[in-house]
Amino acid sequence: MAHQPHALTHHLARRISAGVIGGIAGGLVFGVLMAMMGMLPMIASMVGSNSPVVGFGIHMVISILIGLGLTVPFAWLLKTYKRGALVGMAYGALWWVLGPLLIMPMMLGMPLFMVNATAGWSLIGHLIYGIILAVVAVRVLKSADER
Repeated sequence: MAHQPHALTHHLARRISAGVIGGIAGGLVFGVLMAMMGMLPMIASMVGSNSPVVGFGIHMVISILIGLGLTVPFAWLLKTYKRGALVGMAYGALWWVLGPLLIMPMMLGMPLFMVNATAGWSLIGHLIYGIILAVVAVRVLKSADER
């Protein structure tokens, strides 16, 4: 019984590590794509700035939080790379709907659920983010199991 709290803490720490590392990896790749598309100032506008650097910082914080939102409660879904990639794509698509189609437009006073070319590129970015997040998380979780 005395070992259970340590085991639970260790298990949670692995899930947190997987979410942070996966979120950073996916966020960096998606952030580069956003920078190339000139989207970072729009992200910065959520806090009253137009700086791409501020936008990138906000994007990375969100990327880590969303990574934790996958790995802390749903690490059990991330057992293989193939399954991780599929779960990651679905998770990325979910956040595409929640983020750029719902939450961000609400924050900026824009129309909700506007699907146009920019939204299409955003979907691709969110799918890539989700795949990278989940595949990296699978690797982190597997490496912890191998110890």
